[in-house]
Amino acid sequence: MEISARNAFKGTVKKIITGAVNDEVSIEIAPGVEVTAVITKTSAETLGLQEGKQAYAIIKASDVIVSVD
Repeated sequence: MEISARNAFKGTVKKIITGAVNDEVSIEIAPGVEVTAVITKTSAETLGLQEGKQAYAIIKASDVIVSVD
């Protein structure tokens, strides 16, 4: 895969929490390091995402949301 984004991390899908409209997808990009994103259910289905499948987390600085508990 070639992409212009500099922050692309290859990893393994660890968990998918399926919702009515959106899915929460967690990708382990290094041992003990996970990136979680909310994507549409349609996108998850189109990508064929499932636990154990390899996927990329692609992050743009302008599209990151940070929160705390």
